[in-house]
Formats: sequence, structure tokens, C-alpha cells
Amino acid sequence: MSTSMSRRSALGLGAVAAAAGAGVSSPAQAAASGPARIRKVYEKEKRQAGGMWHTHIAAAGADGTLQPIVEDDADHVTYGYSVQKLAVATAVMDKIDRGLLTLGTKLDLQADIILGGSGIYHLHRVWGDDITVANFLTAMLLVSDNTAVRMCGRVVPALEINEILAAKGFVHTRVEPVANPNRFFLGTTTPREMHDLLWRLATKTLLKPESCDFLLGITRWLNGYHDGVRRVMSSRERERVATKYGADFNELGESRHEVGIMFGADGTPLLTYAMFAEGLGDPENYGATHPAVQAHAKIGRTLFDNLPTPPAPAAAARSALPRTPAKPFHPVKGG
Repeated sequence: MSTSMSRRSALGLGAVAAAAGAGVSSPAQAAASGPARIRKVYEKEKRQAGGMWHTHIAAAGADGTLQPIVEDDADHVTYGYSVQKLAVATAVMDKIDRGLLTLGTKLDLQADIILGGSGIYHLHRVWGDDITVANFLTAMLLVSDNTAVRMCGRVVPALEINEILAAKGFVHTRVEPVANPNRFFLGTTTPREMHDLLWRLATKTLLKPESCDFLLGITRWLNGYHDGVRRVMSSRERERVATKYGADFNELGESRHEVGIMFGADGTPLLTYAMFAEGLGDPENYGATHPAVQAHAKIGRTLFDNLPTPPAPAAAARSALPRTPAKPFHPVKGG
């Protein structure tokens, strides 16, 4: 048998060898390495930030089903703080879906209901406006308004919120009732249940499709929270990420949480993240320099850079996933 080799074959083998030497991988290898990179960055940032982390991160596979990437104490029951506002909004939208309420229903914004902390309503200094359910849901999810939580309690009391969440299959995601039936503390959840809520929201199975789109439109908008996962992203990239942040403290220390969904350029949901960190230091720092928030930013960039890109043959299988294209931001001069 001849041992000669054509010049073309030799060049081909040389290119393969060069690629291997340069660390270039095939598309399949690149896809497989994405989850490994995510886990590596997650563990590094978790270690540097300190505290106790409880996390669930998952990405869509070629057939559109979610595959876990990080399951770090994902069933731990913890205080969700403002992340819970997603669950509260879900309960309100469920009541709208059943025709018992509308986004246009108006309530008066009473002075004695105003809460400080995050939000905008406490900045008004004068109150008494009639505002729609759509108005206070937007304020609650976009700027995490605390007064808006009390407005939600006026249309869906605490016990009813918990009944709705239970009916949707959530076991641990609950608000905490108080003596006033229309008031509550934000209560508890788990990373796995919040991941489930997010994925069902993205796949339009949590609520009616138009209700899911309403909540996703708010949580993806550019005027929302940018200190964490979305920090190191362009405006177009941020439009592909729906996120909700929560921060407070308890006897363990500081808590900094962030949960959300990342979408493909075509609006297909590709990845969920639910990161809960408690027992942290740096008290009273609710800004971008908090170590856990800095960790969220680095993890978020890594997640986005490693979103799954299934090969072309999987496109038909993925078409079953509903798409929610971004509403692009354009500046307006007024007039």
C-alpha cells in the first residue's frame, strides 16, 4: 500500500493539528464546555463573595427541555425578600385571568399605605391619585416598589395569594400573613420553585400568554435593575434578560438575591437562574459594589456568553418553545 499523501490531505491534517494545538474545539465540544465554564465561574464568585448560597441554574437542551447546570442546595427554603414580588404579581395576574380583576381596575393611592425603602411612590410627597393595577404592578416589578405590594394586597389578600400559589403547585413559595388580611410580609421560596415559576412564565404556562407577556415585558425593560446580572451588558443584551432582585438582612447577615430568564436573539427562552445568597457581610450596602452583587455581574456575563445554541437539526424541536421578542428601546426627545 502506498504511504504517499496528497498535499491537500497533508494540509487538512495540519490544520486539524494546529486547531487542536490552539485549543479550538468543535461546536459539540464548545457546547459541552459552556456548562463547565458556568460552574467554574459560579464556584469562584461564590467563594469570593462569601456567605451561604442556594442556587439553581438551568439551560434549554436541543429538544427544548431544561438541563440543570448548577444545583447548589436548590431546595433550601429561604426568605425571598423582593424576589417574592414575582410570586405576588403572579397571584394578581391569575385573578385577572379568571376575570375577577382587570389591569385597568383603579385604586386610590392612600397616604397611610405608603412605605419607604425601594420604589417611587414614597417620593411623591403628596398622594391620593387613582392608579391602575397595571400601574402598581409595573412599579413593583420594575423598581421594586414596596407600597405596590400593599396595593396588591388590597386586590388579592394574603391568604388568597397563598391559595393561588398552592394551586399552581408551589409548596414553599408563600407570603407571610399578618393581622390585617390585606397586608403581609413577602415570605419564603426556594431556588428550584423560583426557577419553575420563571420557566413557566417564559413558556407561557404559568398564566395566560398575554399575562406572561405583560410580566416579562416589565422585567426585561431597560429602566429596571442593572447592578447585578445585567451590569456588564449592552442595551440590546439587557433586553434579552428578565430579572428580579431582592435584598435585605436577617440574623444570619445580609441577603442578596437575583433570579431571571435569558432569551435568544429570536425571543426563545434559553436559561433560568435563581441565586439566593444569605449570611453575607457588607451591611447597608445595597449598591453595585456589594461582593455578592459583583459576583452576580460576573456570573451573569458568563451565563449570557454561554447561552445554548442547539444545532440546526434541533430547530424543529425547539420551535415548540414560544418566543417573546424584545421590545427594542429607542430614545424619545418628547414633543
